[in-house]
Amino acid sequence: MLDCTLPNLGLSREPMARQVTRALRQAIVTMQLAPGEMLSEQDLARRFGVSRSPVREALIKLSEAGLVRVLPQRGTQVVKISRAGVEDARFIREAVETAVVREAAARANPTMIAGLNESLARQRRAQRSITPEEFLELDEEFHRLLAEAAGRPAAWQMIEDVKPQMDRVRFLDMAQATPRHIVVAQHGTIVDAIKAQDPAAAEKAMRHHLSEILRSLLELATEHPDLFEWEPENPPAALSA
Repeated sequence: MLDCTLPNLGLSREPMARQVTRALRQAIVTMQLAPGEMLSEQDLARRFGVSRSPVREALIKLSEAGLVRVLPQRGTQVVKISRAGVEDARFIREAVETAVVREAAARANPTMIAGLNESLARQRRAQRSITPEEFLELDEEFHRLLAEAAGRPAAWQMIEDVKPQMDRVRFLDMAQATPRHIVVAQHGTIVDAIKAQDPAAAEKAMRHHLSEILRSLLELATEHPDLFEWEPENPPAALSA
């Protein structure tokens, strides 16, 4: 369980259950709520300063997203990171975001390129000095800007719904400096292809960028086996053989 009281909600006009869902999802992605941890509706309601109803609704949403599971007579448990869930999320992101960058490259203009370059500059300045959570926020800003540049903001909204399993692996990976450097370099290659108005090169760069998670997945599962669940036929040792 979290070792600190979660902030009270209610300052936003957004429905309370949605605020709770977002806060819990962020806590799960950033490992404040660890894989395998049991959650109590009553305790979460107290920490958030809300009734149990929005907490219950939030846990249902998180269950649908594959981040928690309800155990009859026992409560709700944060699920371990699923290899299949991560690979499914990556597959969907690749299908959507390769199409996004092709459109962005076809529609490239100075305003678009300036916005993407500003995002890249923020990443480069901060990559060695900020927390993994803050770096992930910059990374997500870049991908959201790509969708907006392509005129497909709904594409990013759809991706946000399917990527939380993938985000947990990326959060663990971003705790190290080298993966951040790789991510920023790959973002730069994507921007270069868009600037050149080369859809094929932009698609290739995005496909390569999103494949990076597959390397991280096996390495991190080997380093942190307690955080992952693996299908019986695909344990980490078998995959590395």
